[in-house]
Order: sequence, then structure tokens, then C-alpha cells
Amino acid sequence: MNRYIGCEQQLWGVQELRLVGGKGDGMRLLHVRSGKGLEFVVSADRCADISRVTFKGDNMGYFAPCGYVSPKYYDGKGDGFLKSFTAGFFTTCGLTAVGTPCVDDGEELPLHGNVSNTPCENIGYWNEGGAIHIKALVRDAAIFSHQLLLEREYICPLNKNEIYLSDTITNIGERETPIEVLYHCNMGYPLLSEASEVNIPSSEVAPRNEHALDGIERCLETEEPQPGYEEKCYYHKLEGRPSVSVFNPKIQKGVVISYNADELPFFTEWKMMGVRDYVLGLEPGNCLPDGRDVMREQGKLEFLKCGETKKCNLKFEFVEERQCL
Repeated sequence: MNRYIGCEQQLWGVQELRLVGGKGDGMRLLHVRSGKGLEFVVSADRCADISRVTFKGDNMGYFAPCGYVSPKYYDGKGDGFLKSFTAGFFTTCGLTAVGTPCVDDGEELPLHGNVSNTPCENIGYWNEGGAIHIKALVRDAAIFSHQLLLEREYICPLNKNEIYLSDTITNIGERETPIEVLYHCNMGYPLLSEASEVNIPSSEVAPRNEHALDGIERCLETEEPQPGYEEKCYYHKLEGRPSVSVFNPKIQKGVVISYNADELPFFTEWKMMGVRDYVLGLEPGNCLPDGRDVMREQGKLEFLKCGETKKCNLKFEFVEERQCL
């Protein structure tokens, strides 16, 4: 117990908020402060994704031009996902489709699936063991179709600038179901600028297309915002328990993303250096964003049988020293 404060919210804690006005009207948000300089916002109506992160006053993630958009405006046709793609610090893509819109096994699939536009059935938070815990339940299910349940937990220690994410996805239906999940982590200004240093410790890197091939040797170099920039995607091969990072010496801050490559064997780098569309995506997943039909054709599509679960664990660490990376 701290004898100097009246309420823990003076230093740290969780506050429940609702947005008023615009397309985000009524959305439920949890504003979290660790007490060490880390603040982040969990969007309860958007899969409990993290929409905003600031570290000691500096923004870490990218916030798309659409801003906050309620799931009631979700367009599940083709690439309509982009109309409500807030991006934020990270967006969950899946749970049965990631990437390019396609038709797979007779099913029409939209860009990046629909789970990021699905509200939590319930969400709660508490303090335990010197850390803030947040737990959420998200159901991605339909009659005559897949039936998946996502249990998500965040742990934010009060003595460290870290966020631990633990996801458990369970097939609660009676049929075997394709499972695709990609953590679309989006780095933004001022963490991201032409001064930023990107580290992806891959043993191999491949361009997504011919356009990305031009400049592959500079895939980790960031640039100034450029009008008319066409996105470039690179597929990195990572093994074990890799850590990827972005550090900007101009603000002396960075983020390190660590995960288990056995759980998430694919990694996509999304390089978008456009004007206002200025973002670097660091995206571990169990698939690539080429469409579920392509993953099936290549024999890389993962399935969950009835009662089976898939676990995914990530750690986000916010640092002030380059040598920590």
C-alpha cells in the first residue's frame, strides 16, 4: 500500500470510457496506465484489440484516417474491411480468413476476416500479483459454419513497461475448421520515421511480388513519407523465440515484439511509406496474407478439429535504450 496516494488511479489503473460522436459513437474502451509511463487503450467492441499506445508521452502505433469505427459500420464484402481499419497498435486478423479476399472451398472470404469487427461478449479487469489483468471473450461463430471462441488475456506489470498477450482459440463446433490468425502490429509516428532502426532477425526474406522485389535489399530501411507510395510486403523466416523491434534514436524510444515461432510460423513485414498512410506492419501469424485459398493450395493451411485449441502468446516491451533491442 502506498501511503502517499488516496487512490491507485492517481498513478495506475484501468478506466472504462465510451466514445461520443462520429462513427465510433458508443464504443467501449479501457484506458490502461501502468504507472511507469506506459498507457494503452483496449477496444472492447473491436475484439479487445489495442487501438492506442503511448510510452512516456510518445505515440507508438499508427491510427488510420478512418479513426475509431464501430463494428456496426463493418463492410464484410471484398476489401470493405479498409473502411473501418483503424489499424491502431494492433488489429487481430482472422479467425478463419486472413489477407486477400478470395473464394475457398465454396466460401466467399473478405479481406482479413471479421473478428476484429466483433465486440467482446464480456470483458473484465483486475489487479493481481503486481500486475493489471484484462480478460475478454470473443465469439466468431455462425449456424451451419465455423464456431470458434477466442479467450484473450493481457497482463501489464506495474513495475515494467511491458504487455503480455495470451490468446486461446477453441473450436466449439462439431466440424473441423480452418484457422487463420495474424497479429497486424502497426508502428506509427513518432516511433516510426526515416530515423527509425528496424530489426527483424530473419534467416531468409522473400518479396510478396515483383514490386516488392525492387528494393528488397533495403526492406528494413524506413523513409520519409512519399506521395503515391505503393505498399511493399516481405515474408521473413524466423525460428525459435524471435524478437523484432523498432527503435527511433530521435525520441530514444522503441518497441520489442517477442513471440513463439512454433505457434506463429509466418512473419510479414508491411512497408507503407505514403503520405498520411505512413505505417510499418510487423505481423506474426500462422499464415501469410495471400488468401486462404493460396494457403490451402500450398498445403500450409492450419485446421482445428472439434474441441481442439490453438494458443498464441506475444510480449510487447517498450524501451528507452538501443542496446536493449
